Amino acid sequence: MNVKELRKQDILALNDTLMDLLKKHFELRMQHKSAQLDDASKLRKVKRSIAQVKTIIKEKQA
Repeated sequence: MNVKELRKQDILALNDTLMDLLKKHFELRMQHKSAQLDDASKLRKVKRSIAQVKTIIKEKQA
């Protein structure tokens, strides 16, 4: 998801997005450990997205 699109969302929608990303990250980690994940860079991309969403949530709370 684009950062500009994330900044347009309210905090509740951002929290929903964060929960979805955390679930996706968990699933990717499990696939990686069981050697089913083809592209390990997906893990890095999801972690970066999680960090971006958390940063935007903190900015909106302040």
